[in-house]
Amino acid sequence: MSKDLLPLSVGDISGFARSLRKQLAERETLPSHLEMLNLLAKAAGHRNFQQYRAQAGARAALDSACPVVACLPVEVDYSRIRRLVRYFDGQGRLIRWPKKFSQRILCLWVLWSRIPARTSWHERDMNDWLEAQHLFGDYALLRRELVDQGLVNRTADGRAYTRLEQAPTAEARALLEYLRG
Repeated sequence: MSKDLLPLSVGDISGFARSLRKQLAERETLPSHLEMLNLLAKAAGHRNFQQYRAQAGARAALDSACPVVACLPVEVDYSRIRRLVRYFDGQGRLIRWPKKFSQRILCLWVLWSRIPARTSWHERDMNDWLEAQHLFGDYALLRRELVDQGLVNRTADGRAYTRLEQAPTAEARALLEYLRG
């Protein structure tokens, strides 16, 4: 059986050591190899070794497809990013609307990033632009979600739309970088 090399990096070695010491103190016997891997993964901030291994594998797959991903933060769930990429076609258009709310938000960040900053759009222009950004034929859903999630501002009469400037989440940045690369 071949070994996968899984590099482990921690942001705070002191916190890592404290967490590992606490976990070892709670045990009565020496941990087995797998138990030790789980303890190390938990001390580094992961749920368990299996989750850490899946995360590292997804990050490696994304790194090989897009070198920019290597510069992104470690705390991003790369397994989720890898699943979200399937919602976009080769031109970066949204193929279908995700069922999960957490996935929808990240897809909305992609649309938000493509809206020109400090530009006011009439509703018809926004509809036409959104129509070109997806393939499932519901621009009204996308427009409404962008407004409801606070990514786009709409005037009271619904005639003008502007992008609200804000910093995307780390996962949204990772998805954006991957789709750009």
